[in-house]
Amino acid sequence: MRKSRPDPDSNKGILFFTYLMVGVFVCMIGYFGYFLQFQGETVINNSYNARLDRFSDRIVRGEILGNDGRVLARTETGEDGSEHRVYPYGSLFAHGVGYGDHGKTGLEALANFYLLTSHMNLAERTINELSGVKNIGDNVITTLDVDLQQAASDALGEHRGAVIVMEPDTGKILAMVSKPGFDPNTLGADWDQLISGDNEEAQLLNRAAQGVYPPGSTFKILTALEFIREHPDTWRDFAFDCDGTYEQGDYTISCYHGNAHGHQNLEQAFANSCNGAFAALGMEMDPGGLHSLAEQLLFNRELPLSVAYSKSSFTMNTGAEVWEILQTSIGQGNTQMTPIHNVMITAAIANGGVLMKPYMVERVENAAGEEIHRFLPQAWGNLLTAQEADTMAGLMRQVVTEGTGSAVRTESYTVAGKTGSAEFEAGRDTHAWFTGFAPAEAPQLTVTVVVEEAGSGGQVAAPVARRIFDTYFSLGVDG
Repeated sequence: MRKSRPDPDSNKGILFFTYLMVGVFVCMIGYFGYFLQFQGETVINNSYNARLDRFSDRIVRGEILGNDGRVLARTETGEDGSEHRVYPYGSLFAHGVGYGDHGKTGLEALANFYLLTSHMNLAERTINELSGVKNIGDNVITTLDVDLQQAASDALGEHRGAVIVMEPDTGKILAMVSKPGFDPNTLGADWDQLISGDNEEAQLLNRAAQGVYPPGSTFKILTALEFIREHPDTWRDFAFDCDGTYEQGDYTISCYHGNAHGHQNLEQAFANSCNGAFAALGMEMDPGGLHSLAEQLLFNRELPLSVAYSKSSFTMNTGAEVWEILQTSIGQGNTQMTPIHNVMITAAIANGGVLMKPYMVERVENAAGEEIHRFLPQAWGNLLTAQEADTMAGLMRQVVTEGTGSAVRTESYTVAGKTGSAEFEAGRDTHAWFTGFAPAEAPQLTVTVVVEEAGSGGQVAAPVARRIFDTYFSLGVDG
């Protein structure tokens, strides 16, 4: 009986299928490794992942600490085994640290994965799991500075508003204050009142990152920068005679309280925050160019932030009408900005044009104090050139030495900044702004302040910043 010969085509098909399955398997293993290394934490920490809450069934949530080791949030266990989160500083860190009841916000949400992960000794973890005892979660050490946070809160006082403090060369957020606030220790009892439709205080809103305001004269940083870009060789020749108002057709722009600044060049107009001069600048510039600059400086765009935030908005473009140009050039009109965005632009100027990504988690340690993970400063990119940053820093320095920022002038250190008084509703007082950095020649600290319905930025917001700078330098904080 003749034996049939193997079919070569059949063997090729089997071999192809085998290789295909091996290839699929290798790809799956590769993706699994990639997922664990780069995507696992994000997916696990997603608020829609119901499995994350089950981690708390076997792990006691770790602590959140300030940059000097002081505890900002911890878990206490009762005799009956019940656990509740305790915030030793009450409302002081309410928005930055957040809360873990009724959902999670702030660092409680951002660092949720780390707080519910335990890197205790393997043998100890194994024994605890076999005996039904919970393991201790890892601790998160933040960049937040208790003394600066307290100084910012005290300086803001009973005013509504926000303060954000950041290192320009690292992106570390040292303080984040928003008022009015709430006490996360009593959130459960206060919840219904906090979310009531009759409550107009918006205590749960983190005004530092989510509050949007007209930037007022702090926006003149952008107006001046665009004018300098359009007139690189002649911007120092700009001249304007201010009698307290500027008229363009049927429209009139007034300086703050009708102040007449007299003859002004660009440096003087910036230092004195002369609305008339900047309205005149706006009429000389390309509205589309200012729009492009605004977007380059992250208006209408996502910010490199992990915390929840609102976008800043800028709408003026080519073809804008006169009134829109006049208003936008002085930081009014439809322009809206968050304090954290303002501090980022200021920090980029202080850092030679380079924006560092803001962050609030310094490192993660296990319960024994052994470092598990450290977060390093990361550059986002250039918002402006080094030369432009140097020019703007010089203009901002004159605001303090000769203009509206005199409240932060001191012999102890140098400051560069910009004040602002932003109109937002007829018949109500203006929001007071200050944004700046110190020391002016070698910046270590950037501060942005907004005080709602408080009047003059130079008279109200600048003194708030002064107290923060004073605290920082008197403590000898290592920037």
